[in-house]
Amino acid sequence: MPDTGDEAVQQPETVNVICMKWGSLYGPEYVNNLARGVARHLKRPHRFVCFTDDESGLDAGIEALPMPELDLPAGKTDRRWRKLALFRSDLAGLRGTGLFLDLDLVIVDDLEPFFAHPGKFLIIRDDDLFRAKPLRRVNPERDRFLHSVGNSSVFRYEIGAHAYIHDAYVADPEAAMAKYEISQQFQSAQLAAHGDLAYWPSDWCVSFKNACVPRGLRSYLGDPVLPEGAKIVVFAGNPKMTEVLEGGGQRWYRRIGDIGWLRKAWQG
Repeated sequence: MPDTGDEAVQQPETVNVICMKWGSLYGPEYVNNLARGVARHLKRPHRFVCFTDDESGLDAGIEALPMPELDLPAGKTDRRWRKLALFRSDLAGLRGTGLFLDLDLVIVDDLEPFFAHPGKFLIIRDDDLFRAKPLRRVNPERDRFLHSVGNSSVFRYEIGAHAYIHDAYVADPEAAMAKYEISQQFQSAQLAAHGDLAYWPSDWCVSFKNACVPRGLRSYLGDPVLPEGAKIVVFAGNPKMTEVLEGGGQRWYRRIGDIGWLRKAWQG
C-alpha cells in the first residue's frame, strides 16, 4: 500500500496585503501595478485589499473597501493620520496577518520572507532609508528616539492585535499631534511601549535615492542599480516616485540615469 503519511501537508495561511488610496495624488494605476507586483512575487494565498474613497479603475481581483474610520471625538475632523485606522480592533472584518504597502514603492523580489520573518510587528527602521544625520547627536535623547522610529511604508502585523495604537490616538489626538511630528513617530512610540517594535533586515527595503542612485557627482558616471538583497525599493523624501518614473528628479548635484529595470519592475 502506498504510504500516505501520518501528517497532512500544511498549507500556508491566506494573508492580507493592504494598501490605502485617497484623494487625487495617486491614480488607480498605482494600486493596479502594486497588486500585480504582489501577484508576481508572492506565491502563498493572499487577498489584496485597497482601502479607498474611489474604486474606479481598479483591476478585478482587488478588494476595494471603504476607508476605515479613525473614531475621532465629536468635532474633530483632522484625518492626516488616518493610516492609524489600520490598527482598529475591527478592520472591515479582516483577520490574520496583514502586510501593509504604500503605493509609492516598487517590489523587486520575493515577498515570502516578509511573512516568514519572526516577530509580532515588523517595520522599516526609518534611519535605514536615509544617510546619517550627525547634527542630531546634539540632542542624544531625541537622536535615540528618532533612531527607533519605524517608516510605515512597509509593515507586517496581526490585524486587531495592536488596537492600543488607534485607541491611544483617538483618546487625545491633539496631545498626540503636539508631541509627535508625524503619525509613524506616534505609532513607533506606542509599539515600543508595548514591547512590539521590531525591524526588517536593513537590506530588504531600500531607498531609491540613497541606496540605488550613485552619490553626488558619481551619478554622472553610472546609472541607478539595485543593491544586493533588496526586495522593495522605497521612495522616501525627494524625488518622488511619480517624478522619477516620468524621467524627472534630476538636480545639478545628482543625475538620475537609466531606470529601465525599475520601470520594468513597476509595470511588469
